[in-house]
Amino acid sequence: MQEKYLFEYAVIRIVPKVEREEFCNVGIILYCKEQRFLQTMYTVNDDRIKALDEKADIPEINAYLQAFENICKGVKEGGPIAQLEMASRFRWLTAQRSTILQTSKVHPGFCQNPQQALVRLHEQLVL
Repeated sequence: MQEKYLFEYAVIRIVPKVEREEFCNVGIILYCKEQRFLQTMYTVNDDRIKALDEKADIPEINAYLQAFENICKGVKEGGPIAQLEMASRFRWLTAQRSTILQTSKVHPGFCQNPQQALVRLHEQLVL
């Protein structure tokens, strides 16, 4: 029997008009300490976002999501936050904020394969 690993995840949300608190789920960020796994997966549905704000800047939203991904990967393009240890990067990315890009509360789970858990959560909560 394969071992199960504790993971934590949050839903990535676009909140086009922060004052209205309406959001569209666009991605998942998943962290598994034991497997040294921190990754995000996202899908931007222009029509859903435009339904909340017809003036939403989709290229800007994509740039924000790419920055999230760069921080997860720990690459130079992610800036100083991307150079932190993995757990600190996850905590920074999932910290509460009131900007156009927000995350849900962090939720725990168990999985055998973090990549498969990420894909499953993305399909269930975003697509």
